[in-house]
Amino acid sequence: MKKNVLKGLVGLAAIGLLVGCGNKDNGSNEGIQKVGILQYMEHKSLDKAREGFIAELKDAGYEEGKNIDIDSLNSQGDQANLKSMSEKLVKEKSDVILTIATPAAISVATETTGIPIIFTAVTDAVSAGLVESNEKPGKNITGTSDMVPIDKQTNLLLSIVPDAKTIGIIYNSSEENSVIQAKLAKEAIEKKGVKVKESTVTSTNDVQQVMTALAGEVDGVYIPTDNTLANTMSTVGEIAKNKKLPIVTGAAEDVKVGALATYGIDYEKLGRQTGKLAVKILKGDATPADLAVETSTDLELVVNKDMAKALGIDPSTIK
Repeated sequence: MKKNVLKGLVGLAAIGLLVGCGNKDNGSNEGIQKVGILQYMEHKSLDKAREGFIAELKDAGYEEGKNIDIDSLNSQGDQANLKSMSEKLVKEKSDVILTIATPAAISVATETTGIPIIFTAVTDAVSAGLVESNEKPGKNITGTSDMVPIDKQTNLLLSIVPDAKTIGIIYNSSEENSVIQAKLAKEAIEKKGVKVKESTVTSTNDVQQVMTALAGEVDGVYIPTDNTLANTMSTVGEIAKNKKLPIVTGAAEDVKVGALATYGIDYEKLGRQTGKLAVKILKGDATPADLAVETSTDLELVVNKDMAKALGIDPSTIK
């Protein structure tokens, strides 16, 4: 009799353990799904992308504390932080992990091939090795690209300084996305018969010195969507203002804090677009392998009127 009771208790305990393991494996806790977020660094464009993503989840009925648990981390551009935070989100068995900017996407993708990953603010996911193709990602990762209309942006810059002899391009040489965009911008500008001077930085500490030197040698500056430059755009803008130098950037948010103008992406809308992909995965309607990488088609002309006036340019002539 006692043996039978004991066997029964052992059996119930075993079942309990199995159920417990099952819940842990799918990352769910009483109907609450886990969403991990890893942002590469803090600046307005990436912040807006994160805010748009969370807003889209909320509009779709996913509200933090109610039916999802969001763990939002920011590596502040530190590689060691990226790795430890990626490991944490994977260890916590998130149902979906949002990665913001290419270094964050690569870091999390290195840690897991099983958990669905959604990226945003990644310029070229194929070159970064994140997906097999934009049309058919093929793995556990997909998302939205922030590839900008470089031809349109460089044409805008050249229309502001039609007599320019040399255009400067400044970017972080260790950011793969920036390297790709700088190459495309250089080709586009040189096709117009204008020389290009490239200057690169490796961290925010380099920006003031490199930008000051570049500003004395060029007639205008193009800056791609670059996390390091975005993080120091107010400093870059002050140098440009003192040198009466127009800057066209890849991101609209950069214009608001120091550049002159751009045809750029609204990162909040891009974040919302990314959120729609995540909702499909959370609802079990799709897997990342089946969801094509999307780009933003919602571009806007953004002009910093205060900067234009400081440079002696009529804002209404920028178009």
